[in-house]
Amino acid sequence: MNKRATLPVWGTFIVDPASALPFQEQIASHLRNAVLRGHLRPGARLPPSRSFAAELGVSRQTVVLAYDRLVAEGYAQGRRGSGIYVPDVLPEDLAPPAIGREVSETAARDDAYRGLSRRGSGLVKLPITPVPRGPGLLAPGTPALDAFPYDTWARLSARFWRSRPSIDQLGYADPAGFLPLRAAIAEHLGATRGLPCGADDVVITSGSQHAIELAARLLTDPGDAVWVENPGFIAGHSAIESAGARIVPVPVDMEGLDVNAGMRLAGEARLAVVTPSHQYPLGVTMSLRRRLALLDWAEQASAWIVEDDCDGDYRYAGRPLQPLRALARQSAANRVVYVGTFAKVLAPGLRLGFLIAPPSLAGAFAHARGLVDRQSPPPLQVVLAEFIGEGHFATHLRRMRMLYAERRDALLTALERHCPDVLDWGTAPNAGLHLVARLRDADTPDVDLTVWGAAAALGLQTPPLSPHFRTGGEAGLVIGFGATRPDNMSGAVRRLRRAIRG
Repeated sequence: MNKRATLPVWGTFIVDPASALPFQEQIASHLRNAVLRGHLRPGARLPPSRSFAAELGVSRQTVVLAYDRLVAEGYAQGRRGSGIYVPDVLPEDLAPPAIGREVSETAARDDAYRGLSRRGSGLVKLPITPVPRGPGLLAPGTPALDAFPYDTWARLSARFWRSRPSIDQLGYADPAGFLPLRAAIAEHLGATRGLPCGADDVVITSGSQHAIELAARLLTDPGDAVWVENPGFIAGHSAIESAGARIVPVPVDMEGLDVNAGMRLAGEARLAVVTPSHQYPLGVTMSLRRRLALLDWAEQASAWIVEDDCDGDYRYAGRPLQPLRALARQSAANRVVYVGTFAKVLAPGLRLGFLIAPPSLAGAFAHARGLVDRQSPPPLQVVLAEFIGEGHFATHLRRMRMLYAERRDALLTALERHCPDVLDWGTAPNAGLHLVARLRDADTPDVDLTVWGAAAALGLQTPPLSPHFRTGGEAGLVIGFGATRPDNMSGAVRRLRRAIRG
């Protein structure tokens, strides 16, 4: 980690393991200040992420995340096939009066981080889901907020407040969640997924990432091995690492997570976190053979499975797939924690999700949730319970499946028209709100970062594929269709082509 890296043109730089500032922040801060002070002039090329990482003694993903931030802030831009450069035109906030403020803010943040514990210093190095910038066209994992059921939600909310809520609806409440909401979720899962569970098995969370973090804290000890999909959900991996567990990347192929590979890599793992219904980001569905093999492994190894079913409600052919817990015999089913979220079926800003705990552990999950942030807002839980119980949720899901199928088809049509020579997206996705498109002209995995920077400058939010890999990697883009209206799709894809072409 202390290896010195001599950077041509702008001097020397080393990452400081003793600093509480994450490595990617140290790298981004150094390069940003080099631009601000004129040491890096417009047109200067930043070093390739792979070689830069090797010189600094850090992971390539750390450098990629630093470059991501610089591109998003306007301090760098990608050029097709040639790397990352300082742009010719800098953002307005880089005018000379802002230079001192930028440097002082960075120094102040660094000073503040110095007071963190070793554990805290590790936490702030973990990547989190970034806040979208600009209009976010083609953003993956984002629902159609223009189709949110505003009128119904407003009516139910107004009814709640007019009824003069009880003390327990405005005060401290059961950390497991509002009982009628938990019952409504259990009934919905039983009817649509064949998932046997009751209200007592349900714990309300702030989303799927929160549920994954709770499972990792309760079911693993520091240093325990946890299988994760490679490529996989970056923020979910961070949630696991924040609990002190050791990530074991297990390859994903067209049948989903390779269970045999996982057993070779870490057969003694305590936990496996998977997305069987619609793998993120590749979009594949885990085969029945692999599902049964995963359940057998968990039972034999006395391990646990977290099944993240964030996309399970959106399938465009046939019924939603049965969860692992519904497939397994009782002994194996009791080793599965099922995770769901309302972020993609309603809105991420509601911060409402849930987990279905093994019957013997529901109380433990509720207690752990209470220790961290006590509860999700009871007023939102009450409104959501009525939204589900009165049938509005089922109606909304039917309407959204048709809307997303239309938007998916609009994206595929636009890609066929504008990008067949630059992207390969395979077959039409049969589930979820995104697809993965490989770059046809990809000399190195870094090129998707370059394209992402150019796309972001055009108002697109199409994250690169390569950072989703813990090991290995390939160049591509994760392209969403849920939040982009059909009449905006062609224009957005034309912008994407401009970003890819240069």
